[in-house]
Amino acid sequence: MCAPAQTRLVRFAFAAALLGLITVSCGSGGSTTPKSPASRPTAGHGYAMAYDAGWREGKQLFKDGGKGAGVREVVWGGCVRRSLTARPRNVVEKDRGAWVLGCEQAVGTGTDRHPPGRPVTHRAPDPDLLARFRSWAGANGAKQPALHVGQVVLVRLGDRDYDVELATTYTAKSAKSDVKGLADVFAAWWDGDDGDNATAWNLIVTAENGKRLSTRSL
Repeated sequence: MCAPAQTRLVRFAFAAALLGLITVSCGSGGSTTPKSPASRPTAGHGYAMAYDAGWREGKQLFKDGGKGAGVREVVWGGCVRRSLTARPRNVVEKDRGAWVLGCEQAVGTGTDRHPPGRPVTHRAPDPDLLARFRSWAGANGAKQPALHVGQVVLVRLGDRDYDVELATTYTAKSAKSDVKGLADVFAAWWDGDDGDNATAWNLIVTAENGKRLSTRSL
């Protein structure tokens, strides 16, 4: 892709605001109006469980690093990156976006909770990105690795953050060098062009069975 996005610079400029109070509340339109007991998410919802786990992580980060931790975790995507390895995995993967939301809110103030009222993570294939990547790869000597990509999926983790996932024909037995080579080629094509209103943090390469093979920063 071409001109690098300015999203990270914009984030830094508004860091002070982000560290005050993150009031993103998916499903409630950002409203801080208290919900009735009947409308509050219960622990049985996967996104509620993931949010709580992220909140606990963020609260510990706030305790250890104070508001300074917020720059690292919110502005520079620390919570998003942590979500790839945070435990317990069976809870985080219920809704990774909800986990990130909880982490970012807790690390901002350590006290104010605004849990989502519905699932946060949204996954959608982008055929146009796939076609453009394959075209670029073919013109730059990387046609073969690009052929292993069946889908380019945008994994939106909220209003501002997302990851890019390559669904491939590789398996757990495929050479790690091949998987890494594909990731490197895609990252070179991406070239920091996240878009105007959000930031892509991670590139995830998955096997044909959906299992994660590798991750790297974008």
